[in-house]
Amino acid sequence: MKIVCLGGGPAGLYFAISMKLKDPTHEVVVIERNNAEDTFGWGVVLSDDALGNMLENDPKSAEQIRENFAYWDDIAVHHKGARTVSGGHGFAGISRKQMLIILQARARELGVDLRFATLFGPVEDYKREFDLVVAADGINSAVRNEYKEQFQPDVDVRLCKFIWLGTHQKFNDAFTFIFEETEHGWVWVHAYQFDDNTATVIVECTDETWNNFGFADMSKEETIATCERIFAKYLDGNALMSNADHLRGSAVWMNFPRVICEKWHHDNVVLMGDAAATGHFSIGSGTRLAFDSAISLANYLDSESSMETAFERYQEERRVEVLRLQSAARNSLEWFENVERYVDFDPVQFNYALLTRSQRISHENLRVRDKEWLESAEDWFQIQAGQPSGSGKAPMFTPFKIGNLELKNRIVVSPMAQYKAVDGVPGDWHFVHYAERAKGGAGLVYVEMTCVSADARITLGCPGLYSPEQEAGWKRLVDFVHRETEAKICCQIGHAGRKGSTQLGWEEMDAPLAEGNWPLLSASAIPWSVNNAVPKAMDREDMTRVRDQFVNATEMAARSGFDMIELHAAHGYLISSFISPLSNIREDEYGGSLENRMRYPLEVFKAMRAVWPADKPMSVRISAVDWVDDVGITQDDAVQIARLFHEAGVDIIDVSAGQTSKEAKPVYGRMFQTPFADRIRNELGIATMAVGNIYEPDHVNSILMAGRADLVCMARPHLADPYWTLHAGASLGEKSLKWPDPYLAGRDQLYRLAEKAEAMVVRA
Repeated sequence: MKIVCLGGGPAGLYFAISMKLKDPTHEVVVIERNNAEDTFGWGVVLSDDALGNMLENDPKSAEQIRENFAYWDDIAVHHKGARTVSGGHGFAGISRKQMLIILQARARELGVDLRFATLFGPVEDYKREFDLVVAADGINSAVRNEYKEQFQPDVDVRLCKFIWLGTHQKFNDAFTFIFEETEHGWVWVHAYQFDDNTATVIVECTDETWNNFGFADMSKEETIATCERIFAKYLDGNALMSNADHLRGSAVWMNFPRVICEKWHHDNVVLMGDAAATGHFSIGSGTRLAFDSAISLANYLDSESSMETAFERYQEERRVEVLRLQSAARNSLEWFENVERYVDFDPVQFNYALLTRSQRISHENLRVRDKEWLESAEDWFQIQAGQPSGSGKAPMFTPFKIGNLELKNRIVVSPMAQYKAVDGVPGDWHFVHYAERAKGGAGLVYVEMTCVSADARITLGCPGLYSPEQEAGWKRLVDFVHRETEAKICCQIGHAGRKGSTQLGWEEMDAPLAEGNWPLLSASAIPWSVNNAVPKAMDREDMTRVRDQFVNATEMAARSGFDMIELHAAHGYLISSFISPLSNIREDEYGGSLENRMRYPLEVFKAMRAVWPADKPMSVRISAVDWVDDVGITQDDAVQIARLFHEAGVDIIDVSAGQTSKEAKPVYGRMFQTPFADRIRNELGIATMAVGNIYEPDHVNSILMAGRADLVCMARPHLADPYWTLHAGASLGEKSLKWPDPYLAGRDQLYRLAEKAEAMVVRA
């Protein structure tokens, strides 16, 4: 093949090397606009294991790169006058210039035609001259832009400003983060050694802080001098240096563009490296993505029968991996973008939150990396919760108080519809289901949404609190939970609104009944879907009647003995339908602005709060976003919604998301709704519960220890295992949990099996 690589960075050079190794008869040309010795940036980070593919692909260049690594194992965080160090992280840095020198030499050795200081012309010319055109022309790819209709790039320019500098100050004992509060806002540094004499220093701040400093009007020299002043005590008199001589003034600052292309190839042109997708520097994945993509494309071009098939396989494999890394990078960069939420954390928790920001490092992974440090952090968490030092408890087993209600641990059994009630009465199924989960060790157990009237039900199988028989059924359950377990129990009270009068959950979800449907109510006369009935837009008489039904249900919940109640104001049900602009198009005082849309939900909540015992807490479940292309509830709105409920007397916010529109496009993933709880908790300073695809003890402990939420709600894990909390405790060596007396023999066997499994791991 006759191949041209447009761009002589790591991606283009390493692909050229890889193709020549596959077949020395390939004619490979690399065209680079800069001189061979030019380089921008300073050092790059590669984890040692990232060299695995490279060692297999080309041991010679991989070994040369490894020989030039500067290794470090620790991460040091400077924050609020404290330096916190944790180990076991295993990084390596290398000069970007040295890495390019190694790759250039290897490419020449293999016969690659390297053409530096050469501007490439129209891509159409290369398409005709070469069999394959590889666009490796970087983050601002001209090729990607020329064929943007074909490649369909999605470019998301992120919020923080950063500048890439170097210094002769030594940071060779640890990858170092420094957070400094200035008169204009917080500024922070990512610093790491990459050779004996030089370290990379990336200075970063929010756009607001950048503007406050007036960096836009500074020369490059003034900018560097300002950064030296901010971080003077960490530089020991060493200067900060720029090698971006081609840039002037504010141009030395950048906003990171997250790039991902829908398609990575067109005709005989294929994208590689930053041209195809970018990896944020805070997780150090960009160079690795370039190398892995080069190897992948070379392998498929060598093994597949056609170029088109090779392109398709390359895109299929690499795009999945890129999206995975970009998800972690998004978590990481958003943490830095919002770091001012966390700067008042104790240095221990701040450090933990930073280390786990991407979700690639979990609680137990930190234990493997640095057991002593994690145990000291867990001890700090216990002390903050009023527990004695040295208890050895994981965060999830730490008590928590909601108002006057003390929970034995931080695990919550989420509300889960059972669809087994008859005439709204909870029966034997409900008693067994909820009693088992209360016996299973969770600190708080929710019952499913309990409806305020017969026509407030989602389905015919939904329970209620509007008749004496229903109240008696719930009281029977609550009395058992209080008598036989240490769990507390919460009643979630709601009204189905436009999502009512539907089939049971295991029939056709959200579809109307085959017959016997009842009239529906909502904020506006908008059906849930084209298949559902049009609800009546509630008038004032309806609103008063339904509010009073919520009050009646609250009084019944109090007589039943529930420890806590929750207003269900999420998931598109009646109260939620007032909050979301997708379902509320009213033109009276209950529609329009968010403040107006919140008027009726707050009226209902305040009426419930007035009759609920003052010494018992109340929560509210909200949908923090509608997941509908910026036209519904946003995260900014969610903060205001939570603030208004809190001011009305809510003790804790149960933060869910979505399920408010058939047009929703959720972005799923592990712990995917936790950021919403995090933001509300740490911007408003109020307690929150996290929900959403949380299924491992690791997830729970990471969320709690990082201060992202105060309680963690889990639904599906408790459907699969009523004793999830007790089993999790056994797996973590936690023996303080109370087991039911008849089950003690089973507990002891589980402890023995867990100890044997741990001993086998240690021996291995």
